[in-house]
Amino acid sequence: ENPWLEAVELQESAHPYHDWNERITAECYARNAASRMLDDQRKVLKIVNNYAKISFNFGPTLISWIEAHHPDVYRAILEADAESRANFSGHGSALAQAYSHLIMPLANARDQVSQVAWGVRDFERRFGRQPEGMWLPETAADLATLDVLARFGIKFTILAPSQAKRIRKIRGRNWRDVSGGRIDPTMAYKLQLASGRSIALFFYDGPVSRAIAFEGLLDNGAALAERLVGAFSEDTRPWPELVHTASDGETFGHHHRYGEMGLTFALSTIESNELAEIINYGSYLERHPPTHEAEIFENSSWSCAHGVERWRSNCGCNSGGHPGWNQEWRGPLRQALDWLRDEVAPRAEQRAQGLLKDLWEARNDYIDVILDRSPASVDQFLAKHAAHELAESEKVAALKLLELQRHAMLMYTSCGWFFDEISGIEAVQVLQYAGRVIQISEEALDFKAEEPFLKLLSEAKSNISEFGDGARIYQRFVKPSWVSLKKVAVHYAIRSLFEPYEGETQIYSYKVERESGSEDTKHDGKDRKLVLGRARFTSSITRESEDLCFAAIQSGGYDAIGAARPAPAGADGEAMMLELRQALTQDDGDAIQRFQECFQKDTYTLGALFKDEQQRVLNRIVETERIEAEEAFRQIYPRVIAALRTLTTVGLSLSIPLSFYAIAEFALNTQMRQALAEPEVNLALIESLTADAAAAKVKLDATTLEYSFRTTLERMVKQLGSNAGNLELVRKLNVMVGLALSLPFEVNLWTAQNICYEVLHASYGAFIERAAGGDEAAAEWVSAFNELSAKLSLSVPEEKPAVTLRP
Repeated sequence: ENPWLEAVELQESAHPYHDWNERITAECYARNAASRMLDDQRKVLKIVNNYAKISFNFGPTLISWIEAHHPDVYRAILEADAESRANFSGHGSALAQAYSHLIMPLANARDQVSQVAWGVRDFERRFGRQPEGMWLPETAADLATLDVLARFGIKFTILAPSQAKRIRKIRGRNWRDVSGGRIDPTMAYKLQLASGRSIALFFYDGPVSRAIAFEGLLDNGAALAERLVGAFSEDTRPWPELVHTASDGETFGHHHRYGEMGLTFALSTIESNELAEIINYGSYLERHPPTHEAEIFENSSWSCAHGVERWRSNCGCNSGGHPGWNQEWRGPLRQALDWLRDEVAPRAEQRAQGLLKDLWEARNDYIDVILDRSPASVDQFLAKHAAHELAESEKVAALKLLELQRHAMLMYTSCGWFFDEISGIEAVQVLQYAGRVIQISEEALDFKAEEPFLKLLSEAKSNISEFGDGARIYQRFVKPSWVSLKKVAVHYAIRSLFEPYEGETQIYSYKVERESGSEDTKHDGKDRKLVLGRARFTSSITRESEDLCFAAIQSGGYDAIGAARPAPAGADGEAMMLELRQALTQDDGDAIQRFQECFQKDTYTLGALFKDEQQRVLNRIVETERIEAEEAFRQIYPRVIAALRTLTTVGLSLSIPLSFYAIAEFALNTQMRQALAEPEVNLALIESLTADAAAAKVKLDATTLEYSFRTTLERMVKQLGSNAGNLELVRKLNVMVGLALSLPFEVNLWTAQNICYEVLHASYGAFIERAAGGDEAAAEWVSAFNELSAKLSLSVPEEKPAVTLRP
């Protein structure tokens, strides 16, 4: 996410989705909430919420995004935990997580406490209960971390078998070495801590986990079931054996397509055939407390053979895709961040005196504000932790100190070190968080941290000569992202040239209250657009606020410039606005020069727009040219496609000019995309374009076309959820789904299946009864819906359906 906007901006690499959260939600998180079981005809027999049958955790920052952007998936996750509590004697299957996904053994003691406190509080707010288990990022563990978990009431965590050092019976005398992954994973173990506290440890089955993640075991649900059951010992052990695996959630559907279905089938096979009992960790632990205790290797993890070195040194662990690269940059990156954290902390503590009773206690409770940033929530938090009743400026100062601390933990997010190159999006993300720490340090602590930070960062050498080192990467990718109230005002001004805002507006995490209007002008016979106004800009995060006047100007062409400056109060402010208006509206052709002078050359171009708005505005700017280009290509398309068809048919494709293919590809894909986006489909046009593409061997942009058509189809089918009896809608959906099945690329019908499955099980029976009673309209609906169900491969229930499950 952009740390200044508190939002995930457009990520081109996730195309056709807006960003990677969207893409992986579609491919994995949502699919596990509605996984398919097929009958022997490969029709969807049942849709299952996998989360109710497995133990799982979501990182708090991820699940907060899901809550905001996909509330249906979020509800399914919460419902799964509730269902698991009903099925497993009150023990929920959801696990908490250390909040920011940092490597806990490499964190200082204060950060370890805050990470667990935040993870616990976030979990309680979402799931309405105290977490029994907590997932440690990368399973990275040391005794200090595990003691913090136990201190917060966490009963268990899950580790890799390679993290186990030795075991013995509780109160036994002789330890047995189990290093090298030789620990028996079929029971729980007790870890006794120096504080007198203890915590249970589950060591997952390593070979089966690897087979799921890396060896294609998910490709066949029956094989997965057989492998899981086969992990029980042939000789009866003197305890109830637990077989359990651990893997990244993205394995099920994102890394392995249809992996969620393999999981569903395996669990159903095991359960329906009574091959084993499905259980979760909390329930197992209650019924079968540890009989053995274990010791672990300190500073160990599941994804680094060298302990936790992957997150601080060139240990040799990498993604393996770039021979010759090294990861020497990892050490300097961590050293630079450690320096920043340790320099900022005492300054923040000193600044907090007189504002907060205790900065660190306040930080531990600040999760309540992160979860609910309403004015009432913030005021309640400050009332509890403020050293006295704070003035508004003091509230801003206190909130900035706490935001500084939030980002000082976020900048340790583990993926920043996991991959091969410091210029990758993961390392740049942690530098973004560091940039926010530096900015707040300058504003709230008057501490200029950037220069010494960059000096340290310059030791982190990139493997790509273009990027040089961490300091250059920071200057190139992070510094331009800094956002201030002034930059928000500039964005507001430039965007208003193309799409005016109305009234009070929220721009990401900033509130804009406009105080005066804007005006558009035309001069010299050319279009020249001017926006001029004044508004109050306020951060919803820190409550920092400022009155600014803003202006933006476009004098033909494709460029625009904007600027902002503080607005004096009262008559002085009005006088300044009048002076600006007069200067910028003089009809002498020098508007741009005067604009620069009025704002002392501190002006910005379209690049100042936030990323998503850049895309919208650029699309508007070039709209006329785009339409003209599309029309020109459309006009020439019939002649070009005819030539391509003929030359391809007679075997002269090698002689065809590349420009012919370029024209045909552009025009054909443009027309196809527009046709597929229409709710009233032109089947004849689509069939003609498809035939053209096949005959002339013109490449279709399948990814974009599929996404465009699917979006239209999903928008239509969602209407069925609240209007199941709409016969005309069912008929239209029949046409749309039929078209989807006829296209030369696969269309994802997952959402359509989900909604029609719900209708099938909620409303279908009532229509059957009405049809049996002579209701002709109901009979027509049943006939149309049966046709739709067949196209969507849904199994229509009979009185006593006989089905054979297949993997």
